[in-house]
Amino acid sequence: MQKMLIASIALLSFSSTANIVQDAPLVSIDTHDTYFNHLKALCGKAFAGKVAVDNPAAPGFEGPLIMHVRKCTDSQLQIPFHVGDNHSRTWIITKTGSGLTLKHDHRNADGSHDDQTMYGGQTLDAGWATAQSFHADQYSKELFTASGIPQSNTNIWQMFIYPETFSYRLIREGREFKVDFDLTQPVAMPPTPWGYAD
Repeated sequence: MQKMLIASIALLSFSSTANIVQDAPLVSIDTHDTYFNHLKALCGKAFAGKVAVDNPAAPGFEGPLIMHVRKCTDSQLQIPFHVGDNHSRTWIITKTGSGLTLKHDHRNADGSHDDQTMYGGQTLDAGWATAQSFHADQYSKELFTASGIPQSNTNIWQMFIYPETFSYRLIREGREFKVDFDLTQPVAMPPTPWGYAD
């Protein structure tokens, strides 16, 4: 009798748990895809930003700062970052199958590649649906070393996307730079970035 009672309790417990699992909403744990899709939802829009942190202060980011989520596919996002009349920078975020990569495509005004271009990093963990960190990859480390700026070998780029703000951040020992963009007020489309077709 005692064995039958224990079996009945166990069966009731399993049945209750099964109902809970069956009724629970499915939650995606793929934060890379969720993050990518949050950013992709901004495709076709441009937003103004301002430097929030620049320590130590460095010149080169004067003038209106505009990010434009310009071209989007299921595996890649191209986001030009305009600094005043300088249209040389495009961030490229790509799915790799195991994570995400961030590349900085730098062009000259004639469309040719800058001497320092396509550097960036890759995700090393799941990150969050609203934030990802990109650690300097081997190509970037070699480029920075050859360019005489080996301190950049430890670069980590971070991108945060929240309902009202998108932030681009660079950190390494002795250096932090961050630009915040206002997602609540889209702005007029900026020019085509250098080296890209309309």
